[in-house]
Amino acid sequence: MLRGIVIGNVVSTRKQEALVGSKFMEVQLMEKGEKIEKYIIAVDSVGAGIGEEVLLTTGSSARLALSHENVPTDAVIVGIIDPQ
Repeated sequence: MLRGIVIGNVVSTRKQEALVGSKFMEVQLMEKGEKIEKYIIAVDSVGAGIGEEVLLTTGSSARLALSHENVPTDAVIVGIIDPQ
């Protein structure tokens, strides 16, 4: 799993059929609790908002995190981290 902060959303008016209705978010990745200069676009499966710290899964696990495994994605937001 990866950790990151949602920094924006991505609008895609045309997309592969299995992704219709999905919300795409731009996430700045983190390492050891600090932001790094790496970014990823992820499908949001939990209703995350801009500024929230999130957990992401990637690769084949990302496809399994959605309703079916034939979704063409390699990153999915699977959790919102509670502020401490």
